[in-house]
Amino acid sequence: MSDKKILDQIYATHHVNVDTSFDEDSLFEIVENILKHAIRTVDKIMQGIQVHEENIEENPLKANYSTPLCTLKSIASEMQCKPPGEKVAHETALAILNKLSNYSWEAKAVLTLAAFAMEYGEFWLLAQAQESDRLAKSISILKRVPFLLKPSNLQERRQAVLELNNLIKVTMQVIGIFDQFEKLSSYDPKDVPELALAMEHIPVDAFWAIVTLVACATKVTILTSDEYHEHDLVPYAQKIHFILNKLNIHLRICRKQVEDAEAYRRIRKIFRTPTEIKEVFKALIFSKDNVQPLIDGSTKQTVDIDILRKKNILLFLSSLEITDDDISILKPIYEFIKREDQHKIVWIPIVEQWTDELRKKFDTLRIKMPWYTVQISAPIAGIRFIKEEWNFKGKPTLVVMSPQGKVEHYNAFHMIRVWGPKAFPFTEATEKEISKSREWFGNLIREIYPTPPDAKEDDYIFFYGGKDKDWMKQFKEKATALANDLVLKEAKINIKLFCVGKDSKGEDDFGILWRFWTGVESLFHTKIHKQADSATLEIQKLLSYKNESGWAVLSKGSSLVVAGHGISILKVIEDFDKWKGQVREKGFEFCFTTYHGKIRLTPCCRLDIPGSTGKVPDTMKCPDCNRSMETFISYKCCHIDAPNVHH
Repeated sequence: MSDKKILDQIYATHHVNVDTSFDEDSLFEIVENILKHAIRTVDKIMQGIQVHEENIEENPLKANYSTPLCTLKSIASEMQCKPPGEKVAHETALAILNKLSNYSWEAKAVLTLAAFAMEYGEFWLLAQAQESDRLAKSISILKRVPFLLKPSNLQERRQAVLELNNLIKVTMQVIGIFDQFEKLSSYDPKDVPELALAMEHIPVDAFWAIVTLVACATKVTILTSDEYHEHDLVPYAQKIHFILNKLNIHLRICRKQVEDAEAYRRIRKIFRTPTEIKEVFKALIFSKDNVQPLIDGSTKQTVDIDILRKKNILLFLSSLEITDDDISILKPIYEFIKREDQHKIVWIPIVEQWTDELRKKFDTLRIKMPWYTVQISAPIAGIRFIKEEWNFKGKPTLVVMSPQGKVEHYNAFHMIRVWGPKAFPFTEATEKEISKSREWFGNLIREIYPTPPDAKEDDYIFFYGGKDKDWMKQFKEKATALANDLVLKEAKINIKLFCVGKDSKGEDDFGILWRFWTGVESLFHTKIHKQADSATLEIQKLLSYKNESGWAVLSKGSSLVVAGHGISILKVIEDFDKWKGQVREKGFEFCFTTYHGKIRLTPCCRLDIPGSTGKVPDTMKCPDCNRSMETFISYKCCHIDAPNVHH
């Protein structure tokens, strides 16, 4: 029968308002003691194994515990002298459940096990005592103990008794696990999500445990009868072993989740009142009593984590899906901070489940890094904290921490991508200061372009690009004509053109293009949670042009003047005759931006923010019209923008 059909039948026997006062734990401890001794007695009699009763570990029994004797006798009467057969076992289990309708599912299983143990334990107690106790000998005859222990019967039925004994042991283990799940229910369900999956199956698992006990009781009757009937316990054994394995898997996952939850609470507590970076680092990375040395990438040797004491730490967090470019961004930083030896970089790979293949990939990446790396044997202790508190979503992140363990920047990676060592000491205060600079665009170009344009600070430069080659050709022609116009020549205004995504030979370079847009995204993220200023709006507009047919940025030296959609910028250039008369008096920059501000040839911008780069703002103003933008989620393959870059 399917689990669903079984559930339909057994729920019909179950009352919603169960008796919560029943102490099934104490009853199970008694039953476990009985069955441990009975199982060892069987091993002694059937296999000649020497049993020392004093070595059997017993549960301490609760004083004055009153057993529900009438209920146990009633259950036992249901199980006794039943003919073999799965249908009979199934119907008997339902009859038992009807008698136990007011009990929890765990209690139903424990009571049935107790009723069985009462008979099974008594049988083997009599088997032991009959040689020395006359009363036991007489009662054992009523229970047909001597019949089974007759040498001929014992030889014939030994294997069947051992199989029965083993099945009872496994069934007891299954019922014992129910209580362990019950104890875990005191934790917050959000901390142990696996528990709900396990508890959902407890009714069916309890039912199968009861069916198995009924089958075992039938087997005892057959083993002590004159005529031996076939009653195969293998199907029950297979089912109960499957349930035990499944429950153990659930239990292991639950315990790991509890361990992670406790580590999460411990880490949160430490970060609320940090005192020393080494202790904070240990709590974040390692489980209890499992602190491992670090790997020094410069020497390939292991070093004690004491090396981090009294240092500023740059925690490089990433998945294993990082590029050589991601690593190369930190190499100048590593060389820069190495001089003073007050800052250390530590790579922490964030992997939920390690495999041999992932460990090989980890080793390949680790070799490329000259800084410290965490040795990996299991997922790090603080993985949940890193994801929930630091908004880690897979992309490279650089968390900067002081020697006291205080977080100075939750992700300095974007700032470093744009500013490099100029961002030292990589704190949020530094980011706030350098983000005010009007030279951010020029710095971006210098950081990501191997051969930046040769221009003076008074020169104007058009940086342009786009998906439409016809637009780019048209823009180049019109902008070149503008640069050569006599009005600008006479005003000594020099204009240069620079196509983003071309190398020094004029060939397409998708690697450069990818680095450019990644740099723009990083700039955007350095300003995303700060008060919007003119630079923020220009960066926001520029990022929105990433997938447009054409775009252009006008800068003066290192300072950005205006970023615009290709259609709008081209229109300003084409209409030069309409505004060039004011250039001598008001200046080229003022006239260009004023005319551009009057043009609205394209819809307001659309902005796709990579969702894996950390926390994004709930609301954002449109850089074109200043109204609140709607929020959408889009998914896009990253290979579109960088076909020659593995990313």
